[in-house]
Amino acid sequence: MQSGIRPTISVIVCAYNEAGYVAACLHAVLAQTRPPDEVIVVDNASSDGTGDIARAIPGVRVVVEPLKGLVNARETGRMAARGEILAYVDADCRPPLSWLERVERRFVRRPALVAVTGPYRFYDWDRVGRLLVRAYDVLVAPPTHWAVHHGLGIGAILYGGNFAVSRDALARIGGFDRSIEFHGEDTNLGRRLTPIGQVDVARECWLWTSARRYRALGKATVFWLYVRNFWSETLRHRPADRTHIDVRA
Repeated sequence: MQSGIRPTISVIVCAYNEAGYVAACLHAVLAQTRPPDEVIVVDNASSDGTGDIARAIPGVRVVVEPLKGLVNARETGRMAARGEILAYVDADCRPPLSWLERVERRFVRRPALVAVTGPYRFYDWDRVGRLLVRAYDVLVAPPTHWAVHHGLGIGAILYGGNFAVSRDALARIGGFDRSIEFHGEDTNLGRRLTPIGQVDVARECWLWTSARRYRALGKATVFWLYVRNFWSETLRHRPADRTHIDVRA
């Protein structure tokens, strides 16, 4: 991507049974100070009317992926999108108004960039949980990302519910790895992108999200899931956990 040239951006929301969340997410996406060039919802075998809710919102295109699975939905979104940058947001996320503007600025200023990701802030969690995650974002994620991405060149930290990636870069690595069931899919993507360009962890590209997984499974369980799958995928090129508990079911 040439420096200073404004890219086209597709925002992709992968959604399975997200009737209670998807409208708020889409309205936040459509209200961005830098409007998306297209907004796609991948209705991933929902049974609760998620697709109908999304279709009722002007400016949203719904694509159906009947084979349930997050990575299947991500790949379907990639194939359907037309933008030069593909910004993936989970359906329970709510980006602040300038989120897409900040993402775009990163790509415009850094032609070698292939992906940018940002941390989460939680709108439905307790104070202890929010402080723990903020400590991770400030004290743990930056040095870990530098070590595995810039130092060793073997991977990258990538927040799965909040990342934007060059469409061309995704095509060069063959898209998303459909062999992954759930855990480690974001780390897998960061690892495979690392040899072809820079992946930025940008603190200013944060967005709001739900803590429903932490509340359903417990803080310690979820933290340990993330840690072991990150390192397993980074070092062994496969996730430690082959299945997951779906808190939306």
